[in-house]
Parts: sequence; C-alpha cells; structure tokens
Amino acid sequence: MTTAAQQIQGAISIRNVTKIYDPEGVHVVAMQDCSFEIAAGEFVAIVGPSGCGKTTLLNAIAGFDTITSGEIHLDGELISSTRKQIKPDVDRMVVFQNGALFPWKTVMENIIYGPVVQGRVKKSAAAGAAREMLSQVGLNGIEDKYPEELSSGVQRRVEILRALINQPKVVMLDEPFRGLDAVAKTVMHEFLMEVFCAAPRTMFFITHDLDEAIFLGNKVVIMTTRPARLKKIVHVNLPWPREHHMLGSEAYLELKREVLEAVHEEAKKAFEAGEREMA
Repeated sequence: MTTAAQQIQGAISIRNVTKIYDPEGVHVVAMQDCSFEIAAGEFVAIVGPSGCGKTTLLNAIAGFDTITSGEIHLDGELISSTRKQIKPDVDRMVVFQNGALFPWKTVMENIIYGPVVQGRVKKSAAAGAAREMLSQVGLNGIEDKYPEELSSGVQRRVEILRALINQPKVVMLDEPFRGLDAVAKTVMHEFLMEVFCAAPRTMFFITHDLDEAIFLGNKVVIMTTRPARLKKIVHVNLPWPREHHMLGSEAYLELKREVLEAVHEEAKKAFEAGEREMA
C-alpha cells in the first residue's frame, strides 16, 4: 500500500467527453460534453439518476470502453480519446458491483492473484503484503477461507484489498455496497475510510445512496439525466475521519439538502422522459 512518503498520484481530467452507443442503428447518447476534474488523492462520489451514464464514464476511465469524442487524462497522460485508448491496467483498478472473487481460490489466493500472475512480485512477497493488509483492517485468520465461507461484507472487503495490493493510482468502485443491509454498510464505510486514510489514493465511487456519497466523499459529483453532463459539484467540508454521529449535524443535513435537491431535479426529468437504466 502507498506510504505517506510517496507522492500521491491519480489526477483525472475529463474533458468534453461524449459517448454514443449505436447498436443496430439505435442512436443512444450516454454522455455529452461531460467535463470535470478530480485531484490526485480525492475521494469522489458520483451520483445521478439510474441510467445517466455513471458506469459508462467509469468504463471509459478504466479502459473497458471507448469514447466518441473528448479526452480523458490521468496525471497528464492521455488515456482515452478518438485517437488513443489505453487498455485496462493496474494503475486503474475496479471493484465491481456484483463481486468478482474466484470461488475456487482462498482469500489469500484471490488477493495475490493479480501481482503474481503479472510477474510483478514473487508469491512469497505478495503473500507477506496480503497478510499485512489483512491484519491492518482486522481480517487476520481468514487467509485460507473460501469466498462462500465469508459474509457479503467480508467478501467486499477482500475485493477492495485485492485491488489495493496492486498499488493503483485510482480505485473505481461501482456501487460496491449495493444489497448490503444498513449495519453491513456502516461497517464497510468505516473499513473504506480506514484504508483510504492509511494510504490515500484517488477513489472514484459510484452510488445511488446520497448519505453514503456525502459521508465518504471529499466531494460529490452530481450528473444530469442522460446524456450525462456535470450538473453540480458539492464539496464536503466535514472533518476526517468521518463518524456516524455526523449524520445528525446541521452541516451534514445542509449538505444533504443541497445534494438531494440537485439529484431530485434530475431524477424528475428522467422519470418524465421515461428513462430506463442503460448504464
């Protein structure tokens, strides 16, 4: 994991990005002239109506999909445009909504799989790093367990550690806690804050949960209904580490009112337009 002495990287510049899907001649504009900046080491929560293009943008940054026009830069390097597309790499790791642990591998085998298969470190060194990470977040003793033996919340934590062991510049999380109950979500929020504070790096976090977005984010990026554009950025000036008693504070409630008003306006537009979830 990144040490405090290392320079934080992961600045993302999204410049006039448009994405058009045209399956069988059906012209769907998912994003149009979308622009905003993410500073290195920021925890950015992305919210907006279902189908507004949040995951489309994540896929473009990750290198899973192309864009129709515009540019995306990572630390000043062009990673996506009509003339250049950088393939997915360990500098941009994604934690998927539906989970992606190998059920036939143990926790240890899952965590170290990437760096070992890519030949970047020896298995023994990767295992040592994995044990240290598990210990730091109170998960020692589960190294030899299989995913089916773990709760959904612990599986999520293992997936995040599996991304972090690659020391990425950017970690992208696509509604990673969707489906978890309120108690499990609270535990996951505390876990994610712990790993973020221990080794700050850019976090690109998609969610529909506005409380989650405000509680975790340095800033909340609100997207319009499709085609996605930037509607508003709300800066969350709450002290770190966050504590759940903050949810009742006047400062928090004011932030929530501001975010809710902007999201509700776009959700109403989406409903009136008869939008369906596309991304």
